[in-house]
Amino acid sequence: MTSESRLGVVVLAAGSGQRLGFGIPKAQVLLGDEPILRHALSGVVAAGVADAIVVALPSTDAGDGAALREVVETFRAEHPGAPWSLSVVEGGATRSDSVARALTVLDDVEHVLVHDAARPLVPVQVFQRVADALRAGARAVIPAIPVVDTIKQVHAGHGADAEIAPELVTGNIARETLRAVQTPQGFSLAALRAAHEDARYLDDRQAAAITDDAMLLESRGIPVHVVAGSSYSLKITTAVDLILAEGLLEGPLAGRWVGEA
Repeated sequence: MTSESRLGVVVLAAGSGQRLGFGIPKAQVLLGDEPILRHALSGVVAAGVADAIVVALPSTDAGDGAALREVVETFRAEHPGAPWSLSVVEGGATRSDSVARALTVLDDVEHVLVHDAARPLVPVQVFQRVADALRAGARAVIPAIPVVDTIKQVHAGHGADAEIAPELVTGNIARETLRAVQTPQGFSLAALRAAHEDARYLDDRQAAAITDDAMLLESRGIPVHVVAGSSYSLKITTAVDLILAEGLLEGPLAGRWVGEA
């Protein structure tokens, strides 16, 4: 990837948000005064790395995607003459399905970032670090942060042990070698398309074991490079996560998109 190479960004916003508990798609839930999706799109644009943006939304047949489509249309209207295109696809039944569908409409780009709308506060520097690694020649790049908790392996207890507690410790993992992975994840578009094509032939057990796009590239022997993520890049999954994100908006991230690109 050269400085002239074009880059697309896939924003995944098709999740139902059941664990968040609002009864609407997660990306539609308000964070501060704006939907989570709006924050995510603002971050992508402010980073200044995107030539094309594709948003995967819930099905409009069920009515779930209509409000989010309006968020996208309003965002586009507020950026006349923008140097990036913005389009929408209907997401699939799984995250992987949504990514695959979004990739089909990305044209004239060499690289792609896959980003979860549920991480709406990612600093622009994280987007730029991933893009820079692609420019330097990487075919797969992930942002990550060190694991700070002690991590233990466990198995289910049996007999008398199970009466005391449901699990027993079987070992410890050195946290110095562990990283918590975030998005956006960056890839060669050709490599990611090929990996998703291979994934069509996985059985249910194999597919369930693949939890992010980087794993698909790893399975094909492609090195996955790691750049620094951010503690601000939290994923909103539960009501507690939403409270934390709102606290960040009221504190260290207040006004972060002022003068956005």
